[in-house]
Amino acid sequence: MSTSKPHPTPLPRRLLAACLLLPLLAGCASLLGGGGDRERATIYAPDPRVQADPAWPQADWQLTLAPPTAARMIDSFRIAVRPTPSELQVYRGASWAKTPTDMLQDTVLRTLEDSDRIPAVARQGAGITADYKLVIDLRRFEADYNGNVLPAATIEVNAKLIHNIDQTVVGSRTFLAAEPANSAEVAQVVDAFNVSLQSISGEMVGWILGVGNAHEATHDRRPAASISPRR
Repeated sequence: MSTSKPHPTPLPRRLLAACLLLPLLAGCASLLGGGGDRERATIYAPDPRVQADPAWPQADWQLTLAPPTAARMIDSFRIAVRPTPSELQVYRGASWAKTPTDMLQDTVLRTLEDSDRIPAVARQGAGITADYKLVIDLRRFEADYNGNVLPAATIEVNAKLIHNIDQTVVGSRTFLAAEPANSAEVAQVVDAFNVSLQSISGEMVGWILGVGNAHEATHDRRPAASISPRR
C-alpha cells in the first residue's frame, strides 16, 4: 500500500505579498536614516554689536528684562524659512546656537549695558531693584521670501515697558526689521539676521530710554508716605 505525501498548503495571497515586501521595506528603512550616516548640521551663532546712538537720552532709573515669549515654532533652534505666505519650513543641515528669544534678549541687554545710558539693567531675577520691566513678545524670526527672488531676515517684536510700582504699561510698540540676504545660501541669510538683530535692538533701546524718561518726568517718584501734607 503506497502512502501519498501531503501537499503543502499555499499561503494566502495577502500574506505572500507581505512576505515579499519585507526585504524592500527593510531597504527603505536604511535609506530613511536607519543605517546611513547622520546629517551633519552647521551651527550658526550671530553676534551683533550695536553702537550707542548719540541721540539716546541718559536715564536715572533701573530696568529688568522679563524672559521673552514666542510661539514654539518661532522659538526653535532650527532656522525657519517662509517660501510662500502660507508655508513655513526649516533649512536642512543648519541650526542656531541659541533660540531666537535668547538671541534677541542678549542683544538688547548688551546694547543697554554698553550704551552707558542707564545706571543698571539686568535679566529678571538677577536681584536688582528695578523701576521698570521690559516685556518682549517675539512674533516672527524667519527668512521670508515674500514673493521675492531672495529671502529677507525678518524679525517682528512687540515690546511693553511696565512701571513696576503700579504695573502700569507706560509704552507699547511693535518693531519690524527685514534685511534682504545677498544670496539664498544659508550663511548669507544668517548674515542678514545679524543685521536685522542690530537694527531692531538699536530701535528698541532708543525707544525704551525715551519712553522711560518721559514717564519719569510725569509722575512723582517719592513714596506717598514721604510726601508731607501742606500746612
